[in-house]
Amino acid sequence: MRHGQTDWNAQNLAQGNLEIPLNETGLAQARSAAPLLLNRGITTIISSPLSRARVTAEIAAEKLGLPVLVDPDLHEVDFGEQEGKPMLAQWFTDWINGIYTPAGGESFLELRKRAAGAVNRALTYPAPVLIVAHGALFRALRADFGLDPDVRLANAIPQFCEPPAPGLTAWTITFAEPAGQT
Repeated sequence: MRHGQTDWNAQNLAQGNLEIPLNETGLAQARSAAPLLLNRGITTIISSPLSRARVTAEIAAEKLGLPVLVDPDLHEVDFGEQEGKPMLAQWFTDWINGIYTPAGGESFLELRKRAAGAVNRALTYPAPVLIVAHGALFRALRADFGLDPDVRLANAIPQFCEPPAPGLTAWTITFAEPAGQT
C-alpha cells in the first residue's frame, strides 16, 4: 500500500527522499484503508522509515493489532535535483526508461534492485505481509512484476499482489475498494 496523501502529492511535487508528512486528507485516507485490511490474514507489517509511510502503516497496524517493522530500504527514491520540483511527465518517463537520472539522484534500475531486495526480505516474515511504502518504489516493483511501471498508484488503497500462475509471466494486482465504490 502506498502512503496517504501529503501536501506535496496534492501539488504534484517530487517528494523523493524528503520527509514530507501526511496532510489531513492523507490521514483520512489511511483511516479509510485500515478496515479494508481486516480479515485478509495479514500477520506482518513492514514500512518505509519516512513518516508519510510509517504513519499510514501505524494506522493500519492499530486496526490489525500488529506491530510495525521498518526496513530502511523501503524509503522512496532519491530524486536528487528534482526533489521539491513539479513532477513533469517527460523527465519522469525518461527516468523510468533509464534515459535520465536526476543529478544526485538514484536511477530507476538502482531503485528496482533496492525495492526487490527489501520485498524479498519482507517475504521472509510470516505471510501475508503488508508493505507500506511509496509510489516510485511500487513502480519499480511493477516493472519487476512484468507490468507497466508508468502507472500512478492512488494513495492509501491496498493492493494485493499475486505471483504469476503457471505459464504466465506477469503478476496479478487487485485493489481493495472502499465500501460503496467499484
